[in-house]
Amino acid sequence: MTSLQVEQNDDGKAAGPSAETSGEGYKRGLGARQIQMIAIGGAIGTGLFLGAGKAISKAGPSLILAYAIAGLVIFFIMRALGELLMYRPVSGSFAEYAREFIGPFAGFVTGWTYWLFWVVTGITEVTAAATYMTYWWDIPQWLSALVFTLILYGANLISVKLFGEIEFWFSMVKVTAILGMILICAGVLTIGFSDAGDTASVSMLWDQGGFFPKGIGGTLMTLQIVMFAFLAVELVGVTAGESKDPKTVLPKAINTVPWRIAVFYVGALIMILSVVPWTVFSDGVSPFVKAFEQMGLGVGAAIVNFVVLTAALSSCNSGMYSTGRMLRDLALNGQGPKIFTRLSTRGIPLIGTTFSAALMMFGVWINYQWPGEAFNYVVSFATISGMWAWIMILCSQLKFRAKVARGELPESPFKAPGAPFTSWFALAFIGLVIVLMGIDSTARNALYCAPLWALILVVSYRVLKARNPQIGERAQAGGKS
Repeated sequence: MTSLQVEQNDDGKAAGPSAETSGEGYKRGLGARQIQMIAIGGAIGTGLFLGAGKAISKAGPSLILAYAIAGLVIFFIMRALGELLMYRPVSGSFAEYAREFIGPFAGFVTGWTYWLFWVVTGITEVTAAATYMTYWWDIPQWLSALVFTLILYGANLISVKLFGEIEFWFSMVKVTAILGMILICAGVLTIGFSDAGDTASVSMLWDQGGFFPKGIGGTLMTLQIVMFAFLAVELVGVTAGESKDPKTVLPKAINTVPWRIAVFYVGALIMILSVVPWTVFSDGVSPFVKAFEQMGLGVGAAIVNFVVLTAALSSCNSGMYSTGRMLRDLALNGQGPKIFTRLSTRGIPLIGTTFSAALMMFGVWINYQWPGEAFNYVVSFATISGMWAWIMILCSQLKFRAKVARGELPESPFKAPGAPFTSWFALAFIGLVIVLMGIDSTARNALYCAPLWALILVVSYRVLKARNPQIGERAQAGGKS
């Protein structure tokens, strides 16, 4: 029996595996419908609705190719994760796999780094949501941030099923908005209605200075923006311990990645840039808002503001969910305070979720009082910490495959196609993105934060190791069934 197979709830009773609870004590409250939408929503966020404007201005229509290539890499990462999830579906996900296949220190770094990623993301997104509210009402930003944080925190404490329902509807709003934009653009191209009807043409993808108007270099420099837009797609892996039928639901959700990216990113950009010249887009302006304006549909700004609001709240909701699970996974393996191991009678990691939510609240207050450069450095670091999870997924899968080849472990029933070559390619691609971040002065500050965080983790782990020399052995044993 592993360290993850029998846990205690708040009432002190053991919670062993059953049809309704996982081996980690969680309630299996997420159904196929919710998992599918969490998977879809994880790939659609403010990076598309807002950030794509900057990327279009830097690369022009070639951004479509950048999204397609990056989307392929994301699919390789998700299939690598899927292979591990089918080998052993756990809520700790990539932190647990890093601990088992690479070592306890890798699991320690991955768990705490992913936790920090969502805390920082939660801080920025709830603050952004409060800012979006000022579009309709002149209310204090801190008040909106407070209300949103308390509502999402309360929802996450009620049940995992409620979290899934909230995320389902948030994702539905985002999906509906993109599909609506694609249909409107299709109507402009075929029927010719709206102010853009006379000029709209697919030829605008190459007539406005060519498909690569800023050269290959301009396209390469957008890869970091593109990859940032896909951050959180891996969240579906954290839901493994609370999925009703993970071995059936998760592969289906992961296999939807190609068409999700093809429709929501590549398809949407092809339609928008066929209707509106890429030269009108700029940093800080949503391509959706700009497209509506160019077509003479003024109501589009209000619609997109609502969609971006839901995207921000969706991200904060995901942060509330994942941080508590990551802290509990660390605590179960002796790599975090034991108090985080406790579950409520509803199967919720109450202490870990509350601790993370409190930090998010504190961060909103700091951002409101002192919105200086120090805070921006921390926000930039979220991108590096998110990509670290992808690196660990790929490295863990490569280690897992090596053990399978030696006959030490059985093969996963959901093998990643083309691996290990696809995994090495994905790792090289992520390495390229990190190099490009170092070249770009606007993104370089994220790299400055990484050594400081690494130093904190090394010191913390050494302290834990000194206090309990058996921590590594217990962590490795806990990862095997």
